[in-house]
Amino acid sequence: MDKRLIIAIDGYSSSGKSTFARAIARELNYIYIDSGAMYRAVTLYCLRKGYIGKDVLRMEGILADIKDIHISFIYNPDINEYETFLNSENIEREIRGFEVSSYVSRISQIPEVRYRMVELQRQIGVYKGIVMDGRDIGTVVFPDADLKIFMTASVDIRAKRRFDELINKNIEIDFEEVRENIIARDIADENRDISPLRRADDAIVLDNSRMTVEQQMEWVTKIIENKINGR
Repeated sequence: MDKRLIIAIDGYSSSGKSTFARAIARELNYIYIDSGAMYRAVTLYCLRKGYIGKDVLRMEGILADIKDIHISFIYNPDINEYETFLNSENIEREIRGFEVSSYVSRISQIPEVRYRMVELQRQIGVYKGIVMDGRDIGTVVFPDADLKIFMTASVDIRAKRRFDELINKNIEIDFEEVRENIIARDIADENRDISPLRRADDAIVLDNSRMTVEQQMEWVTKIIENKINGR
């Protein structure tokens, strides 16, 4: 398996993209890049600075600071995962909270933010051997990716996954509020002016509503082997 690939995984919020991408990266010993975490990191930065909030969007502050926002992924051997760092601070837990989720779509619609994130993502992918998940990886960031997968699942399934994730992190939240947030994010992601969520023409669709991670891995392993072997 000398041929190293760029694997792009796009899809809807809470469709299991990150879990799936992490599993693939571990299996292939590739670098895993969570592009959604990058936008969440920018969102957290803006919330802390007061650049975004209810009825608040201070573009001048965001544009002035965007080049000073540095995001990195550092491997934590204790949990066998990559964690997200914002300007050298581990923010993995904070960016998964409901407040960040509520504003990340607004931040991700800002052209200058997207241009900066795409620039950083392409730099990471120069040497291939990466798995990256997001909403525009196969359409914008890496349109020539070796393998593109578009993931989806029913709204109720995705809301339950997100709800369970938050509860497991001791974050109290109402299920209907989570479900409404999922629907709102779908609408925002599909209808934004810059890099809207859509399936690349050459992407393979994976509806994992009733699939375990193990079943998904069995499905994708055969596809990856064919790609590596040129079939």
